[in-house]
Amino acid sequence: MITQGRREEKPMAEEKSPSVLGKVGKDLLKAFNTGVSYFIPIVVVGGVFLAFSLATGTAGKDGIEVTNPLMQSLNLIGMAGIKMMIPVLAAYIAYSLGGKPALAPGFVLGYLASNPVPVGGVQVSTGFLGAMVLGVAAGYLVQWMKSWKVNSTIRTIMPILIIPSLSSLALGMLYIYVLAAPLGAFMDWLTSLLSSLQGGSAVVLGIVIGLMTAFDMGGPVNKTASTFTMALMTAGVYGPNGAFRVAVAIPPLVCGVASLIARSKFDDTDRQMGISAVFMGLIGITEGAIPFAVKDLAHTLPAIMIGSAVGAGLAAWHGIECFVPHGGMIVAAATNNIALYTLDMAIGVAVGVAILVLTKPKLEDNKEHTARNACTF
Repeated sequence: MITQGRREEKPMAEEKSPSVLGKVGKDLLKAFNTGVSYFIPIVVVGGVFLAFSLATGTAGKDGIEVTNPLMQSLNLIGMAGIKMMIPVLAAYIAYSLGGKPALAPGFVLGYLASNPVPVGGVQVSTGFLGAMVLGVAAGYLVQWMKSWKVNSTIRTIMPILIIPSLSSLALGMLYIYVLAAPLGAFMDWLTSLLSSLQGGSAVVLGIVIGLMTAFDMGGPVNKTASTFTMALMTAGVYGPNGAFRVAVAIPPLVCGVASLIARSKFDDTDRQMGISAVFMGLIGITEGAIPFAVKDLAHTLPAIMIGSAVGAGLAAWHGIECFVPHGGMIVAAATNNIALYTLDMAIGVAVGVAILVLTKPKLEDNKEHTARNACTF
């Protein structure tokens, strides 16, 4: 009996490790999603104002030059949003793990990651990658510091002085003297690799970006693609961002256009949603496709994923680059080729609409199918 008891306890001990790893994994996933959800509005503000200002500019030796005073003001507002992206991402990753005391070190360390620091005589900037690493580190460090046993007097100043100061100092020094060099080297390698992609390799990357963009229509997979392309954008690689910005507009445009032209397959409510979806697609908001996917996922998801993959793949093939962190037709002027950017998006939409219209059953057929299924129960 004693031997049997020991045998039964062994598996229970072995289960502790996966549960700890599972909790860490869930915490990290939640933290990254929290960070992205807070920094997306910053991205939208920065991207939209920057795109509007660049749309009125003219090509110069240093890129697009904005001369109109009002547009220059919009450009300043847009650039303020762009510069806030990385600190906000790091801060809210840290906040998710460590609570409010982690916000200050998160902002400070995120700012540090987004700006060059001297490493061995070279200026190194790690951007999004550094912000994500430092955000996680700050969150866990603050979480541990909050568990310190201190007297009541010190306890009152822990969240406003001791925790923010010590965590910022410790991780700031660790970043400058230890982490910046390897993280910067990895970013340089990734930038060089992706900059060298041409032809088929670039198209494959574009297709993958398109599929990820449409898969959950603004969810975690979409945000992963967004974060990846913006990280490269801050490193001076704009091609993947161009493919992504084409892809984000396609799902809502596919659903909206299909609902307006295939009247026998969409009802009046769908068409009302379709008008909103078209508008959301033009300004680069992928979530406009969600109501259609909720009603008919089986036919909507394949159509928007294939359409987005086609559009993003073509954008990669044509070498489309987008210089702002937003998508849709609203940023066409902020790309290196307005005509091809528009054409690639239109082809992706046309492919998606054709698939959705051809595969989606008529309303009468769908009602009959539902009625037959109901009768079988």
